[in-house]
Amino acid sequence: MIEFDFLKEHKFISGCDEVGRGPLAGPVVGCSVGVSTNVDLLELFDFLRGLGVTDSKKLTAKKRQKLLSDLSLGDLVSEKLYEINILKKFSVRFYIREISESLIDEINILNASLLTMKESFERISTKETALLLIDGNKVPKDLDDYIDAKTIVKGDSKSVLIGLASVIAKEYRDDLMVKLGVKYPGYGLEKHAGYPTKMHKEAIAQFGITPIHRKSFKGVKEYV
Repeated sequence: MIEFDFLKEHKFISGCDEVGRGPLAGPVVGCSVGVSTNVDLLELFDFLRGLGVTDSKKLTAKKRQKLLSDLSLGDLVSEKLYEINILKKFSVRFYIREISESLIDEINILNASLLTMKESFERISTKETALLLIDGNKVPKDLDDYIDAKTIVKGDSKSVLIGLASVIAKEYRDDLMVKLGVKYPGYGLEKHAGYPTKMHKEAIAQFGITPIHRKSFKGVKEYV
């Protein structure tokens, strides 16, 4: 488990990831998943791997939904602190943070993505010496001094905690885009989750943009 390559005197370990950097519409969503280090992390991580936790892009929607069902997670909502009990002895915390299209346009998608991870982590952190594992190669700005942040390229495949964060974030965002597809019919949001598919680009050209389109993105800004 790659987590053990970084653990030192940390009292809390968290993995964070985001989804939705590439779409033309909808928010970017980040999630952080964390657990105290005063438990048998190897047993917990082995259990999560056994459920199939890995990079969410490697799992079908059916497998992601089955995984979350096995963890007794029903409808996910953002801006809520979750604390779930796994195997009746592991208290795992997670938080989903979404950044709106308007803020993405204001601060750019990279900064928005990093902000989702930073703010979701801050909601689960114990404010003690913490290890934060981040998918990618960039660390969010202005992390507190007690945080030891490490970046891991393709971390959602290498770290169990990052992998679980990616599954939670993707399932939440995909479900949100289905609901937005009902609110804004004709764009196929429920099918492509806002990504720049041929269908989506043709719909923008035909119907124009909606309030949830990212006005700074190529493929959208031409129609503002």
